Amino acid sequence: MQEFVEIGEELVFLAMTIASIVAFAVFLERLLYFRKTMGKINDEFLTQVRGSLHEKPEITWEAPLTHTSSYWRFVHFALRQIGLGRKGLDESLEGQILSEKLELEKRLPILNTLGNNAPFIGLLGTVLGVIKAFYGLGTLGASGADVVMRSISTALLATAAGLGVAIPVVMANNYFSRKAKVILQNLEILKKEFLAYQMNKTKV
Repeated sequence: MQEFVEIGEELVFLAMTIASIVAFAVFLERLLYFRKTMGKINDEFLTQVRGSLHEKPEITWEAPLTHTSSYWRFVHFALRQIGLGRKGLDESLEGQILSEKLELEKRLPILNTLGNNAPFIGLLGTVLGVIKAFYGLGTLGASGADVVMRSISTALLATAAGLGVAIPVVMANNYFSRKAKVILQNLEILKKEFLAYQMNKTKV
């Protein structure tokens, strides 16, 4: 039994190491993705689009060729739909928003899963360590008190590692979820303004 407990401890720490690597990789990937969608350039682009929709009968601006943000994709899609004169613009734009939502929330479930389960994995490691410590106490008796205390100390490291992984992962997940929410709200605003633009253009 003792051998299985020791193997379990090693697997727990291995799982925590893998979880931290995966979480860091997802964090970097999402950080780079959101930097393409948010920032000064994207804010200026969004302001320019809204200004054109409000003040000009015809839209005369163009996005940079390297602009691949959610805003650019949505605006490009809306203009194409309007240019083709297709009906059901409201449903089409709503579908595009849902498509962007999938991209914005991509891989965030990984962070959510790791953030929720890392403390439990660490707790499992602590439980296994305590089992090992008490087994040693029963085998060695009072003479093995030092060994038992060291085993419990090592066991508590598993819980600390679990919290060490979970806390920054939850913070990162909340950060990206908030950014995604802001972008989607801006897309909803753009959707309403494009619908109003099409209506005014039809009247003219």
